[in-house]
Amino acid sequence: MTRIGLAWLGAFFGGVVLASAQVTVEIRLDQDQFLPGETIPAAVRITNRSGQTLALGDSDDWLTFSVERRDERESIVPKIGEVPVRGPFELETSKIATKRVDLAPYFNFGTVGRYAVVATLRIPGWDREITSPPRVFQIINGTRMWEREFGLAATSGQPPETRRYILQQANYLRGQLRLYLRITDGPGLRTLKVLPIGTIVSFSRPEPQLDKSSNLHLLYQNGPRSFSYHVFNPDGEVVTDEIYDYLGSRPRLRVDDEGNVKVIGGVRRRTPAEIVGVSTTNAPPTGAPDKPDSPTDVPPPPDSQP
Repeated sequence: MTRIGLAWLGAFFGGVVLASAQVTVEIRLDQDQFLPGETIPAAVRITNRSGQTLALGDSDDWLTFSVERRDERESIVPKIGEVPVRGPFELETSKIATKRVDLAPYFNFGTVGRYAVVATLRIPGWDREITSPPRVFQIINGTRMWEREFGLAATSGQPPETRRYILQQANYLRGQLRLYLRITDGPGLRTLKVLPIGTIVSFSRPEPQLDKSSNLHLLYQNGPRSFSYHVFNPDGEVVTDEIYDYLGSRPRLRVDDEGNVKVIGGVRRRTPAEIVGVSTTNAPPTGAPDKPDSPTDVPPPPDSQP
C-alpha cells in the first residue's frame, strides 16, 4: 500500500478514535447483584465533548443494548424485545445526559450467572457507533427465609386463586444484607413480582404475618435500635411503610381474634411532615415511590460532572 493510502487509513481510524473520545457512553447500575425477576434499572450517561450540539433520541435504535454471559456458559443472551428509548432531545457540548431504562423485561435473565451489558450509541450523520465499556453484574438466587401460600377472593362459582409470598435474603452493597419479597403463583413456579424491601441487620429475625385480607405485614430490624414495618397487598403494592424505634420495649407484631395485625411496643418514628406540622392530605403515603422519569429522562436538567 502506498504512503498516501496508509496516511488516509491512519487519518480515518484516528478520526474514529477521536470521535469516540469526544463522545463517551457509560452504563451505571446501583448494585452488582439482582434476583431473578427483579428490575434491573440502568442509567446510561452520555458525555458530549465534541464541540457541537447533538440531536439524539429521534429513532428507536439511537441507543441499543446487548448482553452476554460471562461465566463458563459464555454466550449472547437472547433478547425478548428492544429496550424502548425513543424521545428526541438535544445534548449541548460539555454536557452530560442520562437515559434510564429497565433491562429486565427485554433480555432472558432466567438463570443465575454473571452477565455483562454494553450500550451502543448511534449519532445521526456521524456514520459510526460508540460503545460503552461492559458493565458486569450477577443474577443470584438469594436465601429463602420464609414462605406462605394464601388464597384470593374468587368470583362466584370459580375456585379461589392461590398465590405465595416468599421472603428472600441476599448480599447487597459492601456486604449489607437486603430483604426481598417474591410473589408467585400458588405452587411457586411462576413469579409475579419481585420487590427489594430494604437492608436488614445480620442478627435480625423478620416477623411476617398475614391479616384477614391476605396482606403481608413485615417487621424487621434495620439498625441497632430501629425497625422497619411494611404492609404489602397480594399484588405487591406497598400499603404501609413506617419506622419504629426500640424505646422502652421492642416492637413486635400482634394478631387479634379478628385477624387484624398491628405493631405493639416501641415508638413509631414521626415523618418529617409530622414533625413540622405540615398537612399531608394530598401528599403520597410515606414510602411511596418517586414520580417516574419522563420518557427520555434527559435534559432538562442534565447531570452535572461527577
